[in-house]
Amino acid sequence: SAKVAISLDPEALKQVDALVDRGVFPSRSKLIQDAVAEKLLRLRRVRLAKECAKLQPATERAAAEEVFLGETEWPEY
Repeated sequence: SAKVAISLDPEALKQVDALVDRGVFPSRSKLIQDAVAEKLLRLRRVRLAKECAKLQPATERAAAEEVFLGETEWPEY
């Protein structure tokens, strides 16, 4: 792990401390680590969803059928 310094507005810090005080998180650090990890995961999912939205099901199906029927070879990636 690497140490970083961040600034939080007072209200956010009060909420962080309240969650730590209630035992929801063992420390401020753990709460912030989890929050960053969750945000990064959401960003990856959004990117994947955007890329999937670009797919055209009919075109993808036709290409897959060509491969499975032996009309073309599987592309190299």
